Amino acid sequence: MPKPLLPVANRPIMEHVLRLLKRHGLTETVVTVQFLASLVKNYFGDGEELGMELTYANEEKPLGTAGSVKNAEEALKDDAFLVISGDALTDFDLTDLIRFHKEKGALVTVCLTRVPNPLEFGITIVDEGGRVERFLEKPTWGQVFSDTVNTGIYVMEPEVFDYVQADVPVDWSGDVFPQLMKEGKPIYGYVAEGYWEDVGTHESYVKAQADVLEGKVDVDIDGFEISPGVWVAEGAEVHSDAVLRGPLYIGDYAKVEAGAEIREHTIVGSNVVVKSGAFLHKAVVHDNVYVGQQSNLRGCVIGKNTDIMRAARIEDGAVIGDECLVGEESIIQGNVRVYPFKTIEAGAFVNTSVIWESRGQAHLFGARGVSGILNVEITPELAVRLAGAYATTLKKGATVTTARDHSRGARALKRAVISALQASAIDVRDLENVPLPVARQQTARGSAGGIMIRTSPGVPDSVDIMFLDERGADLSQAGQRKLDRVYARQEYRRAFPGEIGDLSFPSSVYDSYTGSLLRSVDTTGVAEAGLKVVVDASNGSAGLVLPSLLGRLGVDALTINPGLDEARPTETADARRSGLVRLGEIVASARAAFGVRFDPVGERISLVDERGRIVEDDRALLVLLDLVAAERRSGRVALPVTTTRIAEQVAAYHGTQVEWTTTSPDDLTRVGRAESTIFGGDGRGGFIIPEFSSVFDGTAAFVRLIGLVARTQLTLSQIDARIPRAHVLRRDLATPWAVKGLVMRHVVEAAGDRSVDTTDGVRVVEADGRWVMVLPDPAEAVTHLWAEGPDDASAQALLDEWSAVVDGAGR
Repeated sequence: MPKPLLPVANRPIMEHVLRLLKRHGLTETVVTVQFLASLVKNYFGDGEELGMELTYANEEKPLGTAGSVKNAEEALKDDAFLVISGDALTDFDLTDLIRFHKEKGALVTVCLTRVPNPLEFGITIVDEGGRVERFLEKPTWGQVFSDTVNTGIYVMEPEVFDYVQADVPVDWSGDVFPQLMKEGKPIYGYVAEGYWEDVGTHESYVKAQADVLEGKVDVDIDGFEISPGVWVAEGAEVHSDAVLRGPLYIGDYAKVEAGAEIREHTIVGSNVVVKSGAFLHKAVVHDNVYVGQQSNLRGCVIGKNTDIMRAARIEDGAVIGDECLVGEESIIQGNVRVYPFKTIEAGAFVNTSVIWESRGQAHLFGARGVSGILNVEITPELAVRLAGAYATTLKKGATVTTARDHSRGARALKRAVISALQASAIDVRDLENVPLPVARQQTARGSAGGIMIRTSPGVPDSVDIMFLDERGADLSQAGQRKLDRVYARQEYRRAFPGEIGDLSFPSSVYDSYTGSLLRSVDTTGVAEAGLKVVVDASNGSAGLVLPSLLGRLGVDALTINPGLDEARPTETADARRSGLVRLGEIVASARAAFGVRFDPVGERISLVDERGRIVEDDRALLVLLDLVAAERRSGRVALPVTTTRIAEQVAAYHGTQVEWTTTSPDDLTRVGRAESTIFGGDGRGGFIIPEFSSVFDGTAAFVRLIGLVARTQLTLSQIDARIPRAHVLRRDLATPWAVKGLVMRHVVEAAGDRSVDTTDGVRVVEADGRWVMVLPDPAEAVTHLWAEGPDDASAQALLDEWSAVVDGAGR
């Protein structure tokens, strides 16, 4: 970045200089440019916005301090002119400097100032009348004879150009001034009072920011001083529970969340997002930066468009270039330089500068497709590249089904995805806003694949881009790796003009879905049972399929929260809980058979029994398992290894078998496709009804449950009461990425001669049947633990014991 464009208090240094010139009536300005000249020209243009008249003089090669001014001679030859640096912050009285120059009748007046350490500057000695007697450039301490230094600000008469040779490198203090003094020409020194800082080092840059905030330099700060030393620019959104300790500056349209702490001498640029729990002290943050939760920034500089992810730590003196990604829980030591466009992986410890190597992310895909924070990690540009890569893995002319949830973010990203697919010779069937199971079912009807975009469950500011295969299931590991490779190589196929894909909008999607569902799932006895149910659509897309379904199902259904709410595309755990409590109250007062609550995309359901009591998700899995197994009397049930072993007892009692899978939905789907599979679930509201689909489908689970309840004539509380109580406890432990492998090795070693199951993570089984499972999270710096015992106390003891093993290994 050209130094003049470095922002100080959110304005380029050169803009502060130009505003100073204008304040003193100097509106006609020639800007001499060389390094990255186009950036300077593009930013300032002709100066109209500042009320000035700017022209530019280009240096094709370095011409020195005098040669560059000589290069602009044509615009300066008619009158006295002032020379000032574009990268030094100052508030000198230029009017008085010019007055002094004219009074003395000087050919050149050198503006001087006093500094505590003159080693980096040119020392100047003047006599009592102000005439310059001696210059010395960048002395050693043994040569220091004054603390009065040359600021590089001059007032000059046009005759000075006679002493500057054209098109060769010439310096004022090294070449021109000694010659003028030799000839006895009038060179004067004006000692200025005020502020001057040559911003040439990291330390001087950070100091200049602090000095502006402290009021030590007279410059315009763009914003409002809402309390002493706390400056907030127009459009900034600062939560009342954020901690602000000035002096500090928050730029226009920045957003500071509750719980964030911003301390003295911090500059937050335009459009910066500071998440809750973040801590900033003496940090200079340029525009469009994302500062994640619990991150810690001290005395560092962060370049524009950079993303600092959760719990990252950046120490004093570190500088992060533009458009970098600093992964979660990574640590960047003091004085490290990270050059632009670099990725620091999650959990990395960086103690040397990152200059050449680009540390790319290992994988695009997480547990829910490609996930990330909207417009930070997941941008329209990324969506276009991902869709282009996906299209490249398919044949030209293939059809892809696209869908989204009801959020605005998903809508905007889907449009980007559709454009990229069509431009890659792919026909698109756009379902618009539909429940996820409907998107899966429709994808399986003749498409080569599908893309669903939804808000990440429980994380309102994140989105998931989900890639589906031709069966509507999540893309396989092999498919993900293929997409990963194409994306990494950036080998995107582009269509010729005659090959641009079509875009169509299928009609009667819900009738097709519900018709297929009701033909596949056994609903005999429902009409005769006269069931009354309460259905909570959670203001999500699940509500779109209910009118088509409930009328044909033959139940007396009361639907609540059917309308779409764009502002709430997902829900927190607390909101979900309070919604279930409210559903229970309605079920009890309406004397309904049960209540069901859909998640916002219709993938998962939660249950309330006839008394209005919440059936916890892990119990709901056992209730449905008991009902299905009792009716089918044979076959296999797909369950993740984290499920209570009571499920095994329930299944065996009814003559069915459990097939244990990993915690990945893909693995459950794989088993769900097998002919002998009669049921599957994950204990978190996700159910597989194999006769209809091998993926989680809340609506199919609801229809299956209605049929089962109607035929058994038992209530949910009666079914629940006949199943033994489970005692499974869970705990999550923070584990830095760097030690995850070490933790798992320690767990296996600590297991000793106990039975160990490695279906997913490590499950250690005690001789008495108690078990604990340790599983590292694939996407976050966390290790998950589950423990089961005959009662809560024994499960808790097991969890404590193995938590100590995990913690000990992590240290």
